[in-house]
Amino acid sequence: MEINNNRESIIGFDDLILVTGAPGFIGRYLVGELLKKGFSNIRCLVMESSDLAGLMAIIERENGQSKCQIVVGNLLKADDCYKITQGVKIVYHLAAGTGCKSFSEAYLKCVVTTKNLLESILQHGCLKRLVNVSSFAVYTNLNKKTGRILDETCPVETAPESRAEAYCYGKVKQDELVINYGRERGLPYVIVRPGTVYGPGKCFIPGRVGIDSFGPFFHLGGSNSLPLSYVVNCAEAIALAGLVHGIEGEVFNIVDDKLPTSRAFLRLYKKRVYPIQSIFVPKVLSFLFCICWERFAKWSKGQVPAAFTRREWYAYWKKTNYSNKKIKEMLGWKQQIKTENALLDYFEYCRQTVMKKKSGK
Repeated sequence: MEINNNRESIIGFDDLILVTGAPGFIGRYLVGELLKKGFSNIRCLVMESSDLAGLMAIIERENGQSKCQIVVGNLLKADDCYKITQGVKIVYHLAAGTGCKSFSEAYLKCVVTTKNLLESILQHGCLKRLVNVSSFAVYTNLNKKTGRILDETCPVETAPESRAEAYCYGKVKQDELVINYGRERGLPYVIVRPGTVYGPGKCFIPGRVGIDSFGPFFHLGGSNSLPLSYVVNCAEAIALAGLVHGIEGEVFNIVDDKLPTSRAFLRLYKKRVYPIQSIFVPKVLSFLFCICWERFAKWSKGQVPAAFTRREWYAYWKKTNYSNKKIKEMLGWKQQIKTENALLDYFEYCRQTVMKKKSGK
C-alpha cells in the first residue's frame, strides 16, 4: 500500500480509524486527508454542541459520506470512550481543550479525557497506534541561546503552571500521560507538535506576531521566524504519523518550509487583508514589560492575572529558528502547498472575512 514516497501503511484501507476532535480546525482537514489516501472506515467523534458544517463539507468534497461515521460522544464519560474505541486500529487524538480559562479546566479537558481514552483503548487490545496531537506551546526557550534551532530535542516546560497559559499546562500534562502509558503499559504512540496552524476557516494574527490586548496592535515578533504550518500541510504530516512503520515513541514537530518573519507576515497582512495600525516594540522593551507585569501580578496577590511573564516572552518572542528535518526524513513528508501560495490563499480568506464583518453580513 503506497501512502507517500513508496512507504507502506501499518493498517489496511478498510481498518477502522478514530479521529477525536474531528469537527475542529485541523480535525476536519485530517479526515479529508485520510479520505484522499483511500481509507474507507473513519469514525469521527463529535460533541453534541459541535458545529459540523466544515467537517461535512470536506467529507462531501471527498465523496466520503459512506466512508465516515459521525459519532456523538464525550471523552469525560468512560462508557462513551469504551464504545467509540471498539475495533479501532489507529486513533488520531485531536480533542484539544483550546480556550480553557483555568488550569483545572485544562487538566480536565486534556488529561482526564485522554486517560479515559487510553484506558478504553487498552481494554480492547487492538490498537496499532495512537497519534497524540500536542503543540509548540509545550516548549521552553528559557535556557536556549538566541537564534538557535528549536527542534524535537529541545526541552519542554518543567513548570508549566508558572506560565500564564492553561493550554500549555494541559498539553504538557497530556504528553506526560501518553509517554507514561507507553513506557508502563506498552501503548504504541507517536506525538506530533504543530507550530502555529493557519488556513481557511480560522482568521487571526498569531500571538507570536503581536498582541492587541490594550487596543492598538503591538508588534512584538520583529525579525523572528514564525513556526507556521498551513492546515493542509499539517494534516498530511499528522496522517503520516499514524501510518508509517517503525516510529513508535517518536516526537515530530510540524512546520513548513521557508518560514516568514513576523515582520513579513504583518506587512503582507496589512497589504492583502486590512491596513491595521501597529506599534513596533523592541525586544528589550517587551522583555522589560513582561518583567514588570509579572512582578505587579505577584504583588497584587492574584488580583491581576499573570498574563505576561518572562516564560511567555522566552516561548513566543525570543528569536528562534525551526526545523522540519525529522518529519521529512522519518515520515517522508513533503510540503503540499508552498508557503508563498499558502499565505496568499490565507490572506484572501482573511480579507473576505474582514470585509463581511465590516459590511455586517
